[in-house]
Amino acid sequence: MKKSIIISTFLISTSFFAQNKGLVANSNSPYSKLQSVSLEDVKWTNGFWKEQFDVETKSTLPYMWDLYHNDSISHAYKNFEIAAGESKGTFKGPSFHDGDFYKIFEGMAATYAVTKDKKLDAEMDKAIALFAKVQRKDGYIHTPVLIDERWGTLGPEEVKKQLGFEKYNMGHLMTAACIHYRATGKTNFLDIAKGVADYLYDFYKKASPELARNAICPSHYMGIVEMYRTTKNPKYLELANNLIDIRGTTNDGTDDNQDRIPFRQQTTAMGHAVRANYLYAGVADLYAETGEKKLLDNLESIWDDVTYRKMYITGACGSLYDGVSPDGTSYNPTDVQKIHQAYGRPFQLPNATAHTETCANIGNVLWNWRMLQITGDAKYADIVELALYNSVLSGMSLEGTKFCYNNPLNVSKDLPFKQRWSKQREGYIALSNCCAPNVTRTIAEVNNYAYSISKEGLYVNLYGSNTLKTTLPNGEKIEIEQQTNYPWDGIITLKIVKAPKEAQSFLLRIPGWSQDAVISINGKKVEGEVTSGTYSKVNQKWKKGDVIELNIPMPVELMQANPLVEEIKNQVAVKRGPIVYCLESDQLPANTSINEVVLNANSVFTTNFIEVNNRQLLTINTTSLIDQDSSWDKKLYQPVSAKKSAAYKLKLIPYFAWGNKGAAEMTVWMPH
Repeated sequence: MKKSIIISTFLISTSFFAQNKGLVANSNSPYSKLQSVSLEDVKWTNGFWKEQFDVETKSTLPYMWDLYHNDSISHAYKNFEIAAGESKGTFKGPSFHDGDFYKIFEGMAATYAVTKDKKLDAEMDKAIALFAKVQRKDGYIHTPVLIDERWGTLGPEEVKKQLGFEKYNMGHLMTAACIHYRATGKTNFLDIAKGVADYLYDFYKKASPELARNAICPSHYMGIVEMYRTTKNPKYLELANNLIDIRGTTNDGTDDNQDRIPFRQQTTAMGHAVRANYLYAGVADLYAETGEKKLLDNLESIWDDVTYRKMYITGACGSLYDGVSPDGTSYNPTDVQKIHQAYGRPFQLPNATAHTETCANIGNVLWNWRMLQITGDAKYADIVELALYNSVLSGMSLEGTKFCYNNPLNVSKDLPFKQRWSKQREGYIALSNCCAPNVTRTIAEVNNYAYSISKEGLYVNLYGSNTLKTTLPNGEKIEIEQQTNYPWDGIITLKIVKAPKEAQSFLLRIPGWSQDAVISINGKKVEGEVTSGTYSKVNQKWKKGDVIELNIPMPVELMQANPLVEEIKNQVAVKRGPIVYCLESDQLPANTSINEVVLNANSVFTTNFIEVNNRQLLTINTTSLIDQDSSWDKKLYQPVSAKKSAAYKLKLIPYFAWGNKGAAEMTVWMPH
């Protein structure tokens, strides 16, 4: 009897492994319109994302892996060794240190899925063996607690302080274990994750809502749903539902943690932007399994609030370092709560003091990716693209070894104050290095965002030169070669290498920013309207060698903000295709402030490539006016100068590349 059960379980697992190997294993999710392709199905071949993947594999991933093993800088791996009893010591580092290591591990697993590098596989097995030694018999794993249980070196008060990110760390463990399983077929890490999921199930069964609410930054919502998808254990879906049910049911909830009120009553974005976006991504995962309409209704309402009133032009989220919620509506101190690293009021989007944490911007990608999978609506893919190219990549240097915690849209040396985070990238951000591991895993996984599959056809979400080899829902194989110099050029070709036997639909994303896109098949224009902000379908019986071409014009555009965004009224930003541009002070005359530049809106904009740190970047050439008498020393206001301003030529660079030539001022928005 036992033997047959084991065999049956193995067969189910093998079947699962054959079908569910994507970043999100949603091929059996009943309320997901689109499904992920497998992690290894898409390989970058040249161009922008190949360059970025090369930086990931040659620089970022090895740098981060070594850094987190170096206990003189980061104590993350050392904490695991101490918790396992391999050496005596005390926990050091932030309470989310475990989770940071799991994120890097996830990036390694995703990289392995593409490269099949045996050295990566060996490194992962070594780390997994250590995790197994750390894990308690009941499945619990959180090194601050386990170190104290073994060595008593922290003490009860310090251990209590470390509990805030306990579930966050477990969430990243579960997600990393699922990715590792799909990349390698091994269950050694997944078995550890099952222990964690079982522990959480038992914990939330017994815990009071007050005890349960120590779970801030809820990565475990995504993690537990992914465990359900991977194992099909119904307990895990029950737990995911329970996590939403108990949220916001205590008297000590906060807007900062999105739990002052239950989620089903929330219709706007509030509080800490990373916690918020992780929550919304996790709820989207839950909806894909349950189809509860209220969850989707609230997600769509919150999405409207973020996208149309609270998101930066770069796709960044979280305008405030610190603030209060609700802001300006009450004198009652029991109503008004402090918030930090947070969404602010509608249209409250400062630039120099923007917080815009890289993790929040990655959270925006995670949330919108899941909304795209649920609905098939191109508007969500537009946000994925916007954030990836701008406010995610800006969180990392071009060489891939220095990182930003926040991503301001203006850097001015004359501001007479300093904020918590540096305006320059750093190799290690002491006590708050969470963004660097998050970027590490995200860049390793961009290939999985490029395509989705459904019964309707193959969705092309992101553009970049790659090969796709995948299996369609009907079991047929398809192979595609995509060639493009996107995002610098809008010409994209899809060559059919292996065609399915039956007619097949390709659904090409026509970006919301675009106009007058044209689709051709084998050189002949496809008749019919091509609508921006949608997926345009082409369907026929294909043969090897057929070529689909999409031509998206990419003019330079001047962008303006809603006039309710007070700080940038009567200013413009420059955008071309999906790329937001900025001005750096190295383009200006000596002793000229970045804030004195007036962009000539009637300029003839031209483009050319430059090389910065071995990367080719398309720059935009334009002209400006600079006031010759603009001293503001000991002045808050002064009359408008009657003197004629001088004209200067300027070169704008992609926003994601700012700060790579040394410390400098920078601005995205300029008066015109």
